[in-house]
Amino acid sequence: MNMINMEIFAVILFLCCKFRAEAEGLSYNFYDQSCPQVENIVRAGLQSASLIDPTTPSAVLRLLFHDCQVEGCDASILLDPDNIRTQYSEMASPKNFGIRKRELINNIKSNVEAICPQKVSCSDILVMAAREAVALSGGPRISVPLGRRDSNKAPDFKLADALLPSADFGVDSMLHLFSKKGLTVEESVAILGAHTLGITHCTNLQSRLYNSNNKATNLVHENILRMICPVGSSETTFVPNDLTSLLFDNHYFINTLRGHGVLKIDAEMPLDPRTGPYVKTFGDDQEAFFKAFSSAFVKISNSDVLIGNQGVIRRRCNERN
Repeated sequence: MNMINMEIFAVILFLCCKFRAEAEGLSYNFYDQSCPQVENIVRAGLQSASLIDPTTPSAVLRLLFHDCQVEGCDASILLDPDNIRTQYSEMASPKNFGIRKRELINNIKSNVEAICPQKVSCSDILVMAAREAVALSGGPRISVPLGRRDSNKAPDFKLADALLPSADFGVDSMLHLFSKKGLTVEESVAILGAHTLGITHCTNLQSRLYNSNNKATNLVHENILRMICPVGSSETTFVPNDLTSLLFDNHYFINTLRGHGVLKIDAEMPLDPRTGPYVKTFGDDQEAFFKAFSSAFVKISNSDVLIGNQGVIRRRCNERN
């Protein structure tokens, strides 16, 4: 595809996403009048946090995806549990183990409230922060529509357990999960490229590494993982998702093609005829990955959102109004 055709494709993709988002009640200029400074405030907050902790972008991106999987992108994951029901909260789900940076979104919200009180939702701040996380790490700058409102209730851990994917989910489960969000197969593969950032805890690899049905494609890599993550590994041990785990690039796909994937889905995708061609394309062409990821990111962040008179704008992200 030549440069002119690529530019035309980018314009068409943007317009398609724009019209779809506005039809769902979101808008690319939602805060132009009510809080024009908001994107700069969010960007500054994420940049400051990342200087102190370079793993911030990966944590924020995971935080968004986990929020959107449970009753939509409504910032419910940021709510602190009621004192009486702590053990039943969304965050009590084992699948939310390792979720971090909830307090960072609270801090950014406080900065936004100081300039634009009761104008910007926590869910929009979380989406903007995740968008900045990708760009700050070297990935694409994604245009995202805004106008989400916040849930004023926190789902319990049973719902989170049911809706969040397990560490052992495979290609069939992955495609089913993302097709419900409107993602194509290409976009579904691309969104998993978010694994190029961050780490995987050894507790999430026990089944894959020590299940007799595991079919390894790279025995040397499997044995290295077993050395790092022996049976019964503690919750503090982990492996980086790839060798550039602080950079948003296409090395996740390069690694999976070489049999160096970490999770079960990483090992399966290159071998499945539905997903393998896209893994190869993204491993060969980083720009193709960035385009597909951007489209997938917009679709996921638009899924099951609260708009208009639905939901609330929480004053503090961790508390009900």
